[in-house]
Amino acid sequence: MRIAHFCDSHPGRPDGVAHSAALTVSLLREAGHTVDFYHPGPLWTLQPSPGSVRSLTVPGRQLRISTPWPQCRPADVVHVHTTGPLGMAGFRLAARRQVPLIATWHTDLLAYADIYPEIPIGAAWCALQLRLGWSPKEYAELAHRGGVRQRRLALLGHGMFTRMAAAIAPSAKTADGFATFGNAGPEICILPTPLPPADPPPPPHKKPAARTVVLSVGRVTAEKNPELLLRAFALVHAAKPDARLIVLGAHQGRARLVRRVTALGLAGCVDVLPPVPQHEVAAFYRAADVLAFASTTDTQSLVITEAEAHGLPVVVADPGLARRPGDGPPRFTCAPTPPALAAALCRMLDDDGLRNAVIRDGLTATAGYPPSVYLRRLVDLYHRHAGHDHLSRFCP
Repeated sequence: MRIAHFCDSHPGRPDGVAHSAALTVSLLREAGHTVDFYHPGPLWTLQPSPGSVRSLTVPGRQLRISTPWPQCRPADVVHVHTTGPLGMAGFRLAARRQVPLIATWHTDLLAYADIYPEIPIGAAWCALQLRLGWSPKEYAELAHRGGVRQRRLALLGHGMFTRMAAAIAPSAKTADGFATFGNAGPEICILPTPLPPADPPPPPHKKPAARTVVLSVGRVTAEKNPELLLRAFALVHAAKPDARLIVLGAHQGRARLVRRVTALGLAGCVDVLPPVPQHEVAAFYRAADVLAFASTTDTQSLVITEAEAHGLPVVVADPGLARRPGDGPPRFTCAPTPPALAAALCRMLDDDGLRNAVIRDGLTATAGYPPSVYLRRLVDLYHRHAGHDHLSRFCP
């Protein structure tokens, strides 16, 4: 069985989509499956790697835009990770070859639409590619912020879902959100991305005695809710003057974050650091007392799972992400408000019983969901649908 994967996030990009797609392809290939992986590559190169599609870098962004018409080989199953130009190429390939289309819904496009201008623009492109028959007035609704745009995006999501054999949700929260796209649609499979198999078991986590370190890992753009993080930490610092916040992974939006740190009077106790190679992140997990997760737009967040695997307790300001990939007791969550997040962080730092239970549950859950479980469930999904006669309703 030949499987074609399509992802608009280029390999090495510091985001969960690129990581998940690359890990999935790697696991499948190591298991002996034939996989074509189409992803953005350099615009000019003498020896392009297999699946590398010419792309342009977007100035000021860690983003590449690929040509929307890559040369694709036939496949038995098409797996799409994004809905950009390459994702739509996957839709076309599945329709042209009359093979099942499976999509992993990594990104909450409705939540991102008012933050990133490329979302509404890309949505218009998708609607054209899917031939949804929208009028000019309906396309224009994508330019409006708020409810009008959200309803139009929901209709686009419905159009995408009617063309899928299966939709993979990285979390139960994401699966619940599919209701926005209507009842009729593909099989829904909750299948979180696992941690890479090469990660060694972490040493036991020891709470530093010298100071209290609150860690945040990831982007600091608006959808990650850095304002909530900073306001909550200001309350923590007022209660614990020795507390320090480390924000790791700041790139786009770094200058604005630094200004907010200064405005809140936190300049002396907040370190804003750029992204580091993945193998260096583990040292930050081991040096911290708690991971503060302030985003409410994530569909899974690999950062949470990574922290749990390193024995670092996590406070999650999104009750929708309470369920762990390996099931077991729910995560420690709170409401996404500064007082609630600050109180939860202080409790995690002060309550040894709670802290030990959260660490134990996190280690147990990550150990109970190895890549082999993910791979087995994914391959079962492929075989289940590859054996069916999927006549796509997409007209290329």
